[in-house]
Amino acid sequence: MEIIVAKTAGFCFGVDRAIKTVYDTISDVPVYTYGPIIHNNQVVQSFKKRDVTIINDLSELSSKHTGKIIIRSHGVSENILKQLELSDLQVIDATCPYVKKIHKIVKTHELAGREVIIIGQEEHPEIIGIKGWTSLPTHVINSMSDIRKLDSNKTYGLVTQTTFNQGLYKEIISELQRLDFHVMIDETICSATHGRQDEALSIAKKVTKMIVIGGKHSSNTQKLYQICKGQCDLTYHIETIDDLELNVFTDNDIIGITAGASTPKNIIEEVILNVGRKNL
Repeated sequence: MEIIVAKTAGFCFGVDRAIKTVYDTISDVPVYTYGPIIHNNQVVQSFKKRDVTIINDLSELSSKHTGKIIIRSHGVSENILKQLELSDLQVIDATCPYVKKIHKIVKTHELAGREVIIIGQEEHPEIIGIKGWTSLPTHVINSMSDIRKLDSNKTYGLVTQTTFNQGLYKEIISELQRLDFHVMIDETICSATHGRQDEALSIAKKVTKMIVIGGKHSSNTQKLYQICKGQCDLTYHIETIDDLELNVFTDNDIIGITAGASTPKNIIEEVILNVGRKNL
């Protein structure tokens, strides 16, 4: 059995920064996060055990809440940020810097009177936050067919979810250009996503089975799974080693392993160790 582990597997800069922010904030005062700090259930549960409470909506807050509140790595809308700052809580912003950059770009388009196209998943918290940085209409597109929703007579600003599939992104951009849309494009897929997806694609082409480790609700992990599945039919998306049936692997397999940006190192190492034992 041969195991190929992606060098880019595991925490990206933004996730690592957000998690360290929570650890640095835990103290003798109440600590909250606005939404799960990252899309990894194991990490979120570990913080719950340390009395970090998740607030999912402003309506859950009242004057009785004191202490510190950390904004999740995916970011929030401008209105939510302002409302939190008006509360009695100390606000600590752990929004990924790459996402903060998108907020600033969208605000610039608003000031120029341009509507914004966002390439990404409509219900993803990052997209919901981005939409909240302009008062003008936004248009979320996630496929080639969504382009039909747009008005070719308008000039748009365009940004992309930081974890979007770069292959599909290029197809959408090419189609917008082919149809002669007037679009001011800002490339906002983060560099870590580029590298992770490229490496996963390369490994998936070489192996007989592929393991993608990460939260079931993690957008970047889902994208990795789709990319790998396109090259290796026997691709498995798992959150932990408990989700993996080890008896599907044989000594003749070449196994690839990658992991999403919110996957802790210890979970990756546990998968590598247990899969490797099949060869002992």
